[in-house]
Amino acid sequence: MSSSPNLYLLIALAPLAGAIVTGLFGTGFLGRPVGRRAAHFITILLVAFSAVGSVVVLKDVVDGLTFDGAVYTWTLIGNTKLEIGFLIDPLSAMMMVVVTSVSLMVHIYTIGYMADDPGYQRFFAYISLFTFSMLMLVMSNNMVQLFFGWEAVGLVSYLLIGFWYTRPTAIFANMKAFLINRVGDFGFVLGIGLLFAYAGTMHYGEVFAQADKLSALKLPGSDWALLTVACICLFIGAMGKSAQVPLHAWLPDSMEGPTPISALIHAATMVTAGIFMVARFSPLFELSDVALSFIIVIGSIGALFLGLLGLIQNDIKRVVAYSTLSQLGYMTVALGASAYSAAIFHLMTHAFFKALLFLGAGSVIIGMHHNQDIRQMGGLRKYMPITWITFLLGTLALVGTPFFSGFYSKEQIIDAAGAANVWGAHFAYYATMTGVFVTSLYSFRLYFLVFHGKERFPEHGDDHAHGHDDHHGGKPHESPWVVTLPLVLLAIPSVVIGAWAAGPMLFGKFFDGVITVLPQHPAMGELREDWHGWVAYGLHSVQTPAFWLMVAGAVVAWYCYLINPKVPARVKQTFSGVYKVMENKYYVDWINEQIIARGARCLGRGLWQTGDRGLIDGVLVNGSARLVGWVAAVSRHLQSGYIYHYAFAMILGIMALVTFFVLIPQ
Repeated sequence: MSSSPNLYLLIALAPLAGAIVTGLFGTGFLGRPVGRRAAHFITILLVAFSAVGSVVVLKDVVDGLTFDGAVYTWTLIGNTKLEIGFLIDPLSAMMMVVVTSVSLMVHIYTIGYMADDPGYQRFFAYISLFTFSMLMLVMSNNMVQLFFGWEAVGLVSYLLIGFWYTRPTAIFANMKAFLINRVGDFGFVLGIGLLFAYAGTMHYGEVFAQADKLSALKLPGSDWALLTVACICLFIGAMGKSAQVPLHAWLPDSMEGPTPISALIHAATMVTAGIFMVARFSPLFELSDVALSFIIVIGSIGALFLGLLGLIQNDIKRVVAYSTLSQLGYMTVALGASAYSAAIFHLMTHAFFKALLFLGAGSVIIGMHHNQDIRQMGGLRKYMPITWITFLLGTLALVGTPFFSGFYSKEQIIDAAGAANVWGAHFAYYATMTGVFVTSLYSFRLYFLVFHGKERFPEHGDDHAHGHDDHHGGKPHESPWVVTLPLVLLAIPSVVIGAWAAGPMLFGKFFDGVITVLPQHPAMGELREDWHGWVAYGLHSVQTPAFWLMVAGAVVAWYCYLINPKVPARVKQTFSGVYKVMENKYYVDWINEQIIARGARCLGRGLWQTGDRGLIDGVLVNGSARLVGWVAAVSRHLQSGYIYHYAFAMILGIMALVTFFVLIPQ
């Protein structure tokens, strides 16, 4: 197997083939010749092919083999071609490996997690279709295909979040995700439209070649730089897809879907699409300091304040979901600091350890008979040893423990924020630094409450509430091997991939020619001077504030949730006002539902009553009919049969025409 356009096409289309076969022939749509065993065999085999092919492509890209070309011309508008094409370079090749490898682990894990679900084949069809959509997004070489993949992952996420469609909460969650993403996608379309209007092409390379020309243009009718407006519009799309403030509210609610999709969509792939897109468009973003400042401020708000909400969550999946929001904020801060390679590096490391944490949470849910409340857990270490050790490794990677993968990527982002010279960088530095303590606190709170301390198991699990109809009592149990094997396989890169890839990806030539950083944004250049290898960097960490903040968070969590559990209740009582604000998630949902949604509803009702019924139906349609009827009623009196009546009407008409032409100036 070697890299070629045919291989690229097969990598992208293999998951689509699995989705089509399983979806059409395994769900009753065209009968059920594909059973449960065949459904997971077909989809896993094809996704495994894509994963192996992606590794081959990455190896060839590292050896210098890249590709940028069209495979199909969709349509021709004037002289502009709209094509389906692939751009295979270090950025897309790395994303292909991340997407397919995590997707493969999720496919295997799903065999155990969804074993008793009646929608088994449908679920495999959905996750394979999602994998295809994400591959089309990251492999695209033009904005048309990018938008296709962008919308396709949004559509499939809608289907997956609402997979248990008999539950009202799931339906509300998937509609919420769909609508909030439409807001972001509106900005995304505007950004693409502006670039196409002034560059005259959809191809990345051709647009980037005109970056200097575009930076000199103004938006018609204003003093705003065209490129700034286009970049901010593009980033608004990223805000929706990557759940940035204030378009973040859909992601925690999306935990209503089955746990495997939490790992696939909300850890490794869909939510990182916005980060990937901004890095891909770095030649344009580099030319707008205003856009970079906007990005770094939005990211730092999410990194700190959305992480704080993880401290008060009691649903195991929601704690990990708020962790995702916070880590996406870190990636966004790196983008705003022009540390694009650090953002992509954290995207990669985060994909593995966050998928591990989500799948570990799912394993806990299975072992707890589908109870998700961490207040009813405790002491699971002795019942679920494999889940325990892998979850601990994922937690250590997340909080930034030296020599674990998350340490190398997160530390670089904090340092980049400190070295950046765009407006808002100082705030971003202190927000990300404080976020280290917050991340450690909520992560170890979750870990201690679930795996240590006294056992707090209920008599029965709440299976029905989470898409299952059976109830089980008894002690927790370790999950089957199809669940624990992906945990072990994901734990390996969660530990080692940071040290292995930090040098080449951050300070080597891996992203040369792919990511553009101008001299006036020196963050990564300054970090390069302080890099002396992964061992020295890890050893030096004990001298940094971030390390001791991480340790402090772990110690505080240990004391508050194992040694003296009364402390959190006292803190809650003392800061009841702050707790109420956090419990209501900063009232973002209230604003969306009570102000924006209600206002839109009132506006819609007003437009319907006044515009549709009053103006269109009442005046234009019915009014014109009444006018015609009135004219007909009046004019019929002139049809008397007398010649002098007709002559009189003719004279009046001639006088009216003469008067009209005399009064009009020549």
